[in-house]
Amino acid sequence: MNEDNKQHTQPTSPSSQPNATRTFSASPDDLDRMKPRHPAGRGYYQRRGAGQQSPATPGGAPRAPHHTRSPHSGNRPAYGPARTSTHLGGRRDRPPVPDYAARGTQAAGAAEHITRRPHRHITEQIDDTVKKKSTLPTGPLTTDNIRIIPLGGVEEVGKNMTVLEYKDDIIIIDAGFSFPGEEVPGVDYIIPDITYLVERKERIRGIFVTHGHLDHIGGIPYIMDRIGNPPIYTRMMTSVLIKKRQSEFPHLPALNINVIETNSSVKAGNMTVRFFNVTHTVPDAMGIIIETPYGNCIFAGDLKVDHIDQKVLPEEQAVYDALSKENNLFMMSDSTNTWRPGWSHSEHTIQDNLKEIIKNTPGRLIMATFASLLVRVIFVIKTCEEIGKKVVIDGRGMINSVDIAKELGILKADSKVFIQPEEMEQYPPNKVVVIATGAQGDEYSALMRMSNKTHRKIKIGKGDVVMLSSSIIPGNERRIQTLKDNISRQGSRILDYRLAEIHSSGHANADEAAWVYRMVHPRFFMPCHAGHFMLRMNAELAQSTGIPEENTVIPDNGMIIELQDKAQKLVILKERAASEIVMVDGLGTGGVNEVVIRDRKTLAEDGVFMIVVVIDAKSGKMLRSPDIVSRGLVYLKESQELLRQARLLVRKSVEQSVAGMRPISPDYVKNAIRESIGKYLFQQTHKRPVILPVVIEV
Repeated sequence: MNEDNKQHTQPTSPSSQPNATRTFSASPDDLDRMKPRHPAGRGYYQRRGAGQQSPATPGGAPRAPHHTRSPHSGNRPAYGPARTSTHLGGRRDRPPVPDYAARGTQAAGAAEHITRRPHRHITEQIDDTVKKKSTLPTGPLTTDNIRIIPLGGVEEVGKNMTVLEYKDDIIIIDAGFSFPGEEVPGVDYIIPDITYLVERKERIRGIFVTHGHLDHIGGIPYIMDRIGNPPIYTRMMTSVLIKKRQSEFPHLPALNINVIETNSSVKAGNMTVRFFNVTHTVPDAMGIIIETPYGNCIFAGDLKVDHIDQKVLPEEQAVYDALSKENNLFMMSDSTNTWRPGWSHSEHTIQDNLKEIIKNTPGRLIMATFASLLVRVIFVIKTCEEIGKKVVIDGRGMINSVDIAKELGILKADSKVFIQPEEMEQYPPNKVVVIATGAQGDEYSALMRMSNKTHRKIKIGKGDVVMLSSSIIPGNERRIQTLKDNISRQGSRILDYRLAEIHSSGHANADEAAWVYRMVHPRFFMPCHAGHFMLRMNAELAQSTGIPEENTVIPDNGMIIELQDKAQKLVILKERAASEIVMVDGLGTGGVNEVVIRDRKTLAEDGVFMIVVVIDAKSGKMLRSPDIVSRGLVYLKESQELLRQARLLVRKSVEQSVAGMRPISPDYVKNAIRESIGKYLFQQTHKRPVILPVVIEV
């Protein structure tokens, strides 16, 4: 429940205003006490910390609600003392329509971009001055140690963010977000905890972004103003994607984005940062080299090796030949697919197969893939142009990505190759290719709307071939099966990566990652971009290439790693940087934390039971039968006996609780109602709904 939606009126004495009507509803401190108690008297729910459960006692003054106003909440009151929020958000007027790849565990799946109405997020409501401070000094490092801190991306796939600190300089690598699971209902994204950086923001020299997937850039709008809006350095494609996402936050300060190329170098304080090209599913992906007095610290980002039949292509070979000749001290590298043996499928092989399918499909071809997989999308468009087919681009994310590729000159195709969906009827089916979003079965994606016949312009039918050019992201199996069933019901043929080689990952398998490690041969190694199992597999892979076990580390978020004694040994400090879960949702309210998530779960599982009673301020008698509103617990029209008994129980609880009490304490009355109704509802339904009593004195 959202505390800001509860209206409060400061209680006034009935003796001073005998004819006044007073309204009392649940105060913020009631939110945890609104739950029912166990029939035996023991509470199902416990407030954290002593002294937080202090209901008014008989004859005592009712609790006055905390009532403060947030400077960023407009006319909406914020209740309770100011505190640090780990919950950010923007306006949600309706459910978002995701044309992006499904929430999941592959970088490509996190790379779709959403065009939503401007966010009214409340990053500025976080009061960093009251956040619990760490015990680490915030000043410059007084030794020659090199400090590396993963703030995200090493206990999950997503929200990638890493910090390198040397003396007075701090450099940040990436700033992404991840998609939450069902355990945090109502939350849109999870971003890294940047408390460590907020405390040292005057020493941040820049953010260097490896590529444009959302798990590497998605967190930028939520953190930049809190860390002083440092300069961002990245390549052209990534810069455009960052700007496009930032346009959804028009109230935020403009970003200082600097476009660099792989032959560039940037002076960041006393360190020099260089770059190298890596192969990934999005153009302009790069690795980052930070020069230190003791060698290079390399952050490879997401990568695979460009090869044909396991023979590395000359351009790729030249990049790593150059790296192999340098003094490489430390390397952090992608672990997403390094648990898979062998080499990943070459994108060149995939392109050859796609070309044959496009040529030989007898009917209309509908290809669904990630909008961020621009390399493949561009290849399909160029192939269609070569063989004389028309292309329809559908799905907001796909349209945006193709427009960006055109704008940057990455896609050079005759405009005549593109047609609108309503023009398809003018061409034979075998002369039309539709490229759409929705391969992961997103509810509002273009392909899903085609499959369930709700798409206004494109209808799937017999003779069509639907090609799902993506792998199944774990967790999306059921949705994808539903998608396939819907397509099949309409008589269309389906191709996926298990029936034909039409998809390759953007992440290196074990053998190609081992090839990279042998070429770079760093002294120290840290895996990243995965859960612990995959990190361990990658660390063991690195050890198999000759890196000593004591020179590898399997990190957790917030772990502080130092290269000490002139970078001769790797040490994990006992202290840790803050690594709490920081949530972003669309509510636009601050001061929300795990209590709200717990209440959302309770509401979803057990519902809410609201009781409104009107009592005489002098006599304490109820003036009418209580009103009861229930949602998510029972169907009221079929539960009349339960309601009748509940009303009788409410009346009895009110009469017993106010007997001999002057003045009447509404808080005490509400607690009495909550206790008795909670026991009764548990006995009748074995549910523990949120019970919300409202007491009106007249």
